[in-house]
Amino acid sequence: MDTIFYCAFTFVLFLLADLGESAEFKVTAEGDSDISPELLKAWDEACAATTPSIIVIPKGTFQMKQALLKGPCKAPIELKIKATLKAPPNPNDMECKKEWLTINYVDDFTLSGDGTLDGQGDVQIYGQKKDTGFKSDKLPNNLSLNFLKNSIIRDITSLNSKLFHVNVFGGKNLTFQKITIKAPADSHNTDGIHIAKICDVTIKDSVIGTGDDCISIGDGLENLNIDGVTCGPGHGISVGSLGKTPGEEPVKGVTVKDSKFIGTDNGLRIKTWPNSHPGVVTDIHYHKIEMEDVKNPIVIDQEYCPNNQCSKEKPSLVKISNVSYTNIKGTSATEEAVIIACSSGVPCEDVKFGDINLTFKGGAAKTVCSNAKPKLTGKQTPPVTCK
Repeated sequence: MDTIFYCAFTFVLFLLADLGESAEFKVTAEGDSDISPELLKAWDEACAATTPSIIVIPKGTFQMKQALLKGPCKAPIELKIKATLKAPPNPNDMECKKEWLTINYVDDFTLSGDGTLDGQGDVQIYGQKKDTGFKSDKLPNNLSLNFLKNSIIRDITSLNSKLFHVNVFGGKNLTFQKITIKAPADSHNTDGIHIAKICDVTIKDSVIGTGDDCISIGDGLENLNIDGVTCGPGHGISVGSLGKTPGEEPVKGVTVKDSKFIGTDNGLRIKTWPNSHPGVVTDIHYHKIEMEDVKNPIVIDQEYCPNNQCSKEKPSLVKISNVSYTNIKGTSATEEAVIIACSSGVPCEDVKFGDINLTFKGGAAKTVCSNAKPKLTGKQTPPVTCK
């Protein structure tokens, strides 16, 4: 038989007949072969094309060791993943300084296709529930997006990442639409989408259930809109933690609306370290949010200190201002449905509550509040009062 028949990889290029239409690159692998070399080959050719290109990974299940897809590219480019791609189960089989699937420095990029990125993270190993020798700084994120502009990620599932499912750093104008993220509730540091140092981001119509924050927001984030997201399990949607390192950039302009939290440890959370470096969090707005058995539905925590690994002798110096909560309803799994623990050094300013209805099945819900003077409109259950 022709030896080509036995080739581990097949790479097919289809140029559409009409000039100016997208060129399509199809990437497949046979058996348990690593698909990443052929993906990189297709990317290099598509990225160099002067007309729009589409790279297609068709339906099937393929192994992928690691892939770094770099721009800038000469024309719009789309990666359409219809397959299930599986990462190496053992992180020692990957280069520790690289992520699993990374896209860098691309303008007008689309990731689509109803496919699944399966990080094959095992909670007993990668969650560090026992001493296995695997450390979090050696574990890869499923998907890393660095310095993308005018791009969209849609209809993709991220499954069982070893660390963050999606890590976003830098860029401008990025949209996530109809994203599904799944990991066990006890998986460690498996944030759904982490975002930092970027402006103009939209996350909408997505379902995120994981072992850490569904969405976590780092410094340098400006203008984030979250709309129609269902979160659970997980630690909620968190701004921060902030203030741990010097020179952090402000977080400005976050809106979360028409979203639901189911059985999460937190709902709407802003967290900063005590004894911190200066910082700014401002223009944060939550509207029309539903809570279902959420342990801490509303939280501002300026004494965030997990495992008591920091000093609380001095207050946080991160200034929080212009924060609003309107039409927040549902059930709290704990008595303290609203926790506003602001800094005594730089008290919160312009915190507003309107139409809050959070109940506790075990009795009356309550508010814990310090170092803030909240502005109230409509009705509040529990009553919002502050020291």
